[in-house]
Amino acid sequence: MTASTGWLLLVLSGLLDVGWAFATKKADGFANVGWTALSIALLAAFVIALTKALSVLPLGMAYAVWTGIGAVGSVVVGVAAFHEPLGAQKITYLVIIVSGIIGLNLDTGSPA
Repeated sequence: MTASTGWLLLVLSGLLDVGWAFATKKADGFANVGWTALSIALLAAFVIALTKALSVLPLGMAYAVWTGIGAVGSVVVGVAAFHEPLGAQKITYLVIIVSGIIGLNLDTGSPA
């Protein structure tokens, strides 16, 4: 597998993670069987895609990107689907998360 394919799988895994979070919320503590089943399926799918991506990508960089997709995507879905509040402070922290991920990816590992 190429690194490009790994990155595509990583992004797919991150998006599946966001879908999993949405389905888990809709499952209502496992009270809704359909959403629970979808949640479990999405969980399996994102773990499989993440595992494949990590076979060719650096762990630290890939995991940072993956968690960033999940964190930012889950906030966006929470605001759009569940009418969760989105204020300046939350936006600021999302920018900090994304900035940290960019910083980790720019770091070559060379001493300063």
